[in-house]
Amino acid sequence: MYNFHFKVDWYFQMQKSNCNEYIIPFIEKVYNIKTEYRVLEIGCGAGGVITAFVEKGCQGVGVDIYDGKWVYADEKLPDYVDAGRLRFVQKDIYLADIESDLKGKFDVIILKDTIEHIHDQQRLINKIKNFLNPGGVVFFGFPPWQMPFGGHQQMCSSKILSYFPYFHLLPKSLYKSILNLFKEHITEALLEIKETGISIERFENIVKKEGYKIINKQLYFINPIYKYKFGIKVRKQPKIIGSIPYLRDFFTTSVYYLIQVI
Repeated sequence: MYNFHFKVDWYFQMQKSNCNEYIIPFIEKVYNIKTEYRVLEIGCGAGGVITAFVEKGCQGVGVDIYDGKWVYADEKLPDYVDAGRLRFVQKDIYLADIESDLKGKFDVIILKDTIEHIHDQQRLINKIKNFLNPGGVVFFGFPPWQMPFGGHQQMCSSKILSYFPYFHLLPKSLYKSILNLFKEHITEALLEIKETGISIERFENIVKKEGYKIINKQLYFINPIYKYKFGIKVRKQPKIIGSIPYLRDFFTTSVYYLIQVI
């Protein structure tokens, strides 16, 4: 199992570095992030991504359903927190109130490695339109479900399973049997991801149906986050593969999207 997911200090710095080097430049190719902007991160985890925006001069709000995930940032960045420039909210995003919980609308909304964990994704993508200021944008970064490790099996305690690509695509009953055979302690979490995993095609169909337009898009053969996790060089997906629907999902380890309400 890759235990760096539990090294909070390291994980925070990785999130922040990835945001500064890849996410913010990706957004700013088509949308200028101004210092007075309000930025919301849904599924903020340790808080590294939203902190990168705050350090850029924005006002940040991080939301996560789990308490304690963002405690590191909350405690380590008292100047930002005390000044009201960085705030964290423990809340199910479906239950979050734009005024009482989030204190107003946002110019940028971030979902980094989050949408693939959320049930009823179309409902969420519809809901967050109400969180945006006019002209605001939403960033999504996620691994397509069909990619080699789209089931997040790298989190398995068994080294065999953590290095075994594509087996999450097996029928649910067989997949569960294998996890149980190896006495995997996060079986239920992995089965939930099997239910919520999202493909490139499904995501783009939802975006179109809910009245958004895609204003920037990048498919990665080697996910930018792998640079920090494994020391692997980042590689964009060749256009010839990225242009083939469904097939591309199996060979794309991450996709970045920036969308805007039409």
